[in-house]
Amino acid sequence: MTAILSVAIVITLLTSLVLATRWRNVVCTGPLPASLFTFIAILFTSGLDVGLIMFPLVDFEVYATEAPYAFSNPLALEFGFWGFLVWGFYFLTTFYFCIVEPKLRLFEIPAIKFTNNVVVIGTCAFTGYLFLIYLPSYIDGISDTFRYMLVALVILLAAASSTHIRYVKILSVSSTWLFFALIGGIWLASGMGIGGLAGSLADVGDYFANLHRFLLPISDYHQFYLYWWFAWSIMIGQFVSRFVGGIRAWQLLLALLFVPSIPIAIWFSVLYYHFVHGIDITGFWRIAMIVVGVIFVMNSLDSLIRLYTLNLGLTVKRLGTAPYVAGNWLVLFSLVLLYQFTPLEIEWVGLVVIGIYAAVYALVFLRRDKLLV
Repeated sequence: MTAILSVAIVITLLTSLVLATRWRNVVCTGPLPASLFTFIAILFTSGLDVGLIMFPLVDFEVYATEAPYAFSNPLALEFGFWGFLVWGFYFLTTFYFCIVEPKLRLFEIPAIKFTNNVVVIGTCAFTGYLFLIYLPSYIDGISDTFRYMLVALVILLAAASSTHIRYVKILSVSSTWLFFALIGGIWLASGMGIGGLAGSLADVGDYFANLHRFLLPISDYHQFYLYWWFAWSIMIGQFVSRFVGGIRAWQLLLALLFVPSIPIAIWFSVLYYHFVHGIDITGFWRIAMIVVGVIFVMNSLDSLIRLYTLNLGLTVKRLGTAPYVAGNWLVLFSLVLLYQFTPLEIEWVGLVVIGIYAAVYALVFLRRDKLLV
């Protein structure tokens, strides 16, 4: 599995580089063009979930103590798992669905369409599953009953939000501002000041000094993250490409690499300051982290629900609001339980997505003449 993943990473990142240089001035526009801020907000909140909010508190300890990560500091490592280079996957798929798919329509081929929708639904459920299993880490003493009820409620609200694209946009932009407010609030409450934040941010620079090390899996845990990014890459590109507002390919790549990475770096730096100085985040701010994390899960789920229901023609207009919401809730919550009680893993979904990549690469090569029309 490691060899397959490594080859896939190298090919996709090289493809992104070629597209952003050779076809750098190609203008990318989606059917629902939005402002750059709205586009980034939708991308940021759809492509990330509660892990961004809560994982660093656990991950820093792992990176500080385990041998595979000794080459860098925990902050740089965490940033490498979530920021900058990995967003190149989203550039490739966003470019594809803006420029290539309208001409070749490969995702309308029955086998690819079916497999892609299975991946979207499976990954959507996996997001809910991760939320379920990590809830005890976020909320001390939470009972199993309340844990399952909270996950069921989040899925229900996400299904309701997905009924109209307006709700998806509003939730994405609002949660982005809430995330910024969370960063600012915890920064102020910590007393770290500008100097403390700058000191933490400086450690992020070690990521760029060791950028080559993040190209391939560092450990099994890093491999899990990379498969996770692959699993998300096609469906996120397919969804957010609709909101690209007429920017050139090179601008799109830079926007995806840098714009989401800035708040990620600042957020991780604030949390890293707490880790280094042994400061626990408790009380109101711990609750605020949980609330923002829950909203991020809703953002991810509503985007994916809207994507696969549109792909399958299972829209609100066709089904009616109540059957649409109830049906999606039942399917996703059932799949969350399936992840809980079976050995299903996100790495399997990632392998399927790599298979879709291989099929699309081959078909693009065979049908390349149509791209010139």
